[in-house]
Amino acid sequence: MTDALKEARQALEAGEVPIGAVVVHRGRVVGRGHNRMESLRDATAHAEIIAIGAASGALGDWRLEGATLYVTVEPCMMCIGAMFWARISRVVFGAVDKRGGACGGAADLGRLKYLDRELTIDGGVLEGECRGLLKEFFDCMRKNDSE
Repeated sequence: MTDALKEARQALEAGEVPIGAVVVHRGRVVGRGHNRMESLRDATAHAEIIAIGAASGALGDWRLEGATLYVTVEPCMMCIGAMFWARISRVVFGAVDKRGGACGGAADLGRLKYLDRELTIDGGVLEGECRGLLKEFFDCMRKNDSE
């Protein structure tokens, strides 16, 4: 999760919502990503999607069986879908997202057995630090809006 937090800090420095993700396969990081929706002007440029794409490129296969995705904020529906399609085995997230999270925050799609696959989910890892980055970002946005 510390590597995912590093990615989130890169997003923060770039003016993006500070969410970071890494994919670990057989004990090594094979994919990294942070939110790039604003810079790429792409609604699908979530940290998880970028990290999954990087992992697929590094491994030369879209099938990421046995991989764990670490992400600083609970994944949304799109990202959970991508994890199922990529055959990721486990997701570990930091902060709960009660508005858009799909692992119990707003919905609980991650617990479904989908395409005959199951996804192990662990949440709340380094939650305070993950939530702190979000708070810093949105506090700054509110301050800039009021000026």
